[in-house]
Amino acid sequence: MKNLTKVIAAAGFAVATLFTTNAVKAQTTTPPNAWRFGVGVEAGVPTGDLRNFSHFALGGTARLQYGISNSVAFTATSGYYNLFSRNYNVGSVSVNPKDQGIVPLKAGIKAYAGSGFYVAGEVGAGFETQYAKNTKLILAPGIGYSWSNVDLGVRYERFSGQNDNYGMVAARLAYGFKL
Repeated sequence: MKNLTKVIAAAGFAVATLFTTNAVKAQTTTPPNAWRFGVGVEAGVPTGDLRNFSHFALGGTARLQYGISNSVAFTATSGYYNLFSRNYNVGSVSVNPKDQGIVPLKAGIKAYAGSGFYVAGEVGAGFETQYAKNTKLILAPGIGYSWSNVDLGVRYERFSGQNDNYGMVAARLAYGFKL
């Protein structure tokens, strides 16, 4: 819980700093009333209880982005994350579980702070594909930088529900284009 508080505090500080120092120079890669589509590769490091199950996540996502002003865009993201399981021992028995898959479905907002830098927030649902196949609430604050047709972002993604909450720190490298 202490680490989550630190992550939230750092993200809040970054948001406040970016908005106060660059608000006048705001820029976006999605002008008002314009659509963009991007396809990205995702890599993550699981946190919390999930760290006992997996040490690495890899996936792909597609994101639709709609500009509502020169510095703000709405986003819709979906794809697939694979949480690679790791072997562990329970007493003298070796356990080799199946990988856990998650299909995220998220809506969000991107606020550009200038020169391609942005802060983002997403909320949605994550549908687990193995085991209990639960649906998790997803909350994902992040920061990033976009230039030309490339978008590089980092975020903390929290999955909550059914008493087995977990998260991951993830990076997304994407290629996008105008529609």
